Amino acid sequence: MTDIALSAPACTCIFLHRCRNNRTDIPALPFCKVALRAKKPDSRPYPKNLKNIGDHLKKKRLDMNIQQKELAEKCGVTVCTIRNWEKNRSNPSLVFMPKIVQFLGYIPYEASNQTFGEQIAAKRRLLGLRQKDLATSIGADPCTVRSWEKGRHGPSKRFLKRLADFFAN
Repeated sequence: MTDIALSAPACTCIFLHRCRNNRTDIPALPFCKVALRAKKPDSRPYPKNLKNIGDHLKKKRLDMNIQQKELAEKCGVTVCTIRNWEKNRSNPSLVFMPKIVQFLGYIPYEASNQTFGEQIAAKRRLLGLRQKDLATSIGADPCTVRSWEKGRHGPSKRFLKRLADFFAN
């Protein structure tokens, strides 16, 4: 039985492992005297494509070099809300859109290729209004405003004038 134990390869591996010289004070390439230098990459992760409102907010915040906490105070929300907007986990409520547009200094989405209904919805959102609020302001039914925004039909001349007057103010 002793012959079997001595001829097992596991015994020699354990013995060799104990005898190895584990020196860590010698560099891997002692003859190589090269120092690598490169420009440090920008640590501010700019959004590559400005697709959502959160991307616009993050880019503007980083350009202004302010923290999420300061932006949260300007918008009247918590830091977690700003983080969720910037990571596109959630979208801002209509109530916060006027403050967001004021912070950005521009409208974060294009209005040039929108239908008439989409333009009504965009202007309504910029003011932070719900469909019901807009309908009440111009004397229309909320379902009517919804159908205008969906493009099912357009407003009559009477409501076009009311919409123009309302958005002009």
